[in-house]
Amino acid sequence: MNLAEQPEQSAALSAQRLVESPTLARPTLVCLSHLRWGFVYQRPQHVMSRLAKDYDVIFFEEPVLAGDEPPRLEASSPADGIEVWVPRLPEGMSAQAINEAQRQLLDERLAQRLPGDLLLWYFTPMSLAFTDHLQAQVTVFDCMDELSAFMGAPAQLVDMERLLMARADVVFTGGVSLWEVKQRQHGNAHPVPSSVDIAHFAQARDAVVEPADQASIARPRLGFFGVIDERFDIELVDQVAALRPDWQIVLVGPVVKIDPQTLPRRPNIHYLGARQYAELPAYLSGWDVALMPFALNASTRFISPTKTPEYLAGGCPVVSTAIRDVVNGYGHSGAVFIADTPQAFVSAIEGALHLKGTPDFLKRVDAALEGMSWDNTSRFMKEQIECLR
Repeated sequence: MNLAEQPEQSAALSAQRLVESPTLARPTLVCLSHLRWGFVYQRPQHVMSRLAKDYDVIFFEEPVLAGDEPPRLEASSPADGIEVWVPRLPEGMSAQAINEAQRQLLDERLAQRLPGDLLLWYFTPMSLAFTDHLQAQVTVFDCMDELSAFMGAPAQLVDMERLLMARADVVFTGGVSLWEVKQRQHGNAHPVPSSVDIAHFAQARDAVVEPADQASIARPRLGFFGVIDERFDIELVDQVAALRPDWQIVLVGPVVKIDPQTLPRRPNIHYLGARQYAELPAYLSGWDVALMPFALNASTRFISPTKTPEYLAGGCPVVSTAIRDVVNGYGHSGAVFIADTPQAFVSAIEGALHLKGTPDFLKRVDAALEGMSWDNTSRFMKEQIECLR
């Protein structure tokens, strides 16, 4: 049944019966995300794949606008208990029509499910525009980042976040500095910094087969994996490469929202592109120092980079700019070194080059990571939900 064949009101009423009927099925958790499941494997995928053990997770992505076919939902199941729903909409639709189409597509599909409790999990406040009619048993706002500070953020995002804050039963933040702001806006906010799959990245501590595109690169190697966007300090990387042309800088990840032509081009800077999550330990194993060259600007003011514990779990020393959550969380660990200028970055790297794999360094790393795991993080989040059900 397509959009034209079923009135929107009927679909909405059917979807609402999901929360009004007696519980006959596992709770349905609809996760509304601005990040795609198949993009970079990070917090949304880690958390949702673990919550899927107890809830039926529907990962609802932002729409894809292409062609002129009628609106439809494309569904896939990338992991047990996870369904990814992608709205496919024709080009040229207005913002209001896009929201109306998403609302109806979601209602229709939810109405086909067995009655049961409905949970809503927002990674983006913008999704409230087509879900504000749903009365979930629990509404979660997982505020990973201060999205309004990111390049290309919608003008109405701040207002939408204010509305979501008023509706949310619980708010999680991606780091402590962001929590310090959001806890003044919501009485049930919790700092939940992104965690790490230690066993996965600890593979980098052992001898592994070098990826072919990295094997031929000389050493010492300084590495970065992650999204290369407006948060990345292009000038810092360029100047470090210029100061030490004998060092090789390996950058693994997609280039997003910035012109690739603006990236520095030097013989000792190597752009390897995006790689799968499963491949990252093999790259990390071949680095002598891991880098976090983030620019200090509005888009990085509240970030708490997931890659900090991932690098450390792989047994690699880290040199970072002065990101507040990194300084406060790891600055005294003896495993992460903070520098703000190209010259200071070079000095910090020089001091870190001899640390990788040494027993004392690994002891400091393990102490810094003690108790951290995505299992523990997801368990805490689930406990907050269950307390509200």
